[in-house]
Amino acid sequence: MIYKFNLNTEHENFYNITSYVRQAVMESGVQNGAAVVFCPHTTAGITINENADPDVVTDLLYALDKTYPHRPQFKHAEGNSSAHLKASSIGSSATVIIENNCLVLGKWQGIYFAEFDGPRTRTFMVKVLRD
Repeated sequence: MIYKFNLNTEHENFYNITSYVRQAVMESGVQNGAAVVFCPHTTAGITINENADPDVVTDLLYALDKTYPHRPQFKHAEGNSSAHLKASSIGSSATVIIENNCLVLGKWQGIYFAEFDGPRTRTFMVKVLRD
């Protein structure tokens, strides 16, 4: 089954969506399997990273801005090529193991929707797969 969620983003940021994914897994009733989290947008992505220290998100955003700054040489008409580059580097999906109807994540891990072109109304999906 596919679970679809909407997310309103205010600006470029990493939004913790772990609770949404947990909700989908619980509702599915799947005891053992995997959850695939997918972002259907080209200027946003999905990643798993530390959720204990908010400075990690700050540092990630800083490093991505330094690595993929806006450049006047970019030809894309919308002017958001750096957002496309950041989204491509993060990726559009993540897969998490399910055991006993729970996500198997490390102690400090969370699942994030990475917004690089906000504010936007975004969608992400969770596909829960049974073993």
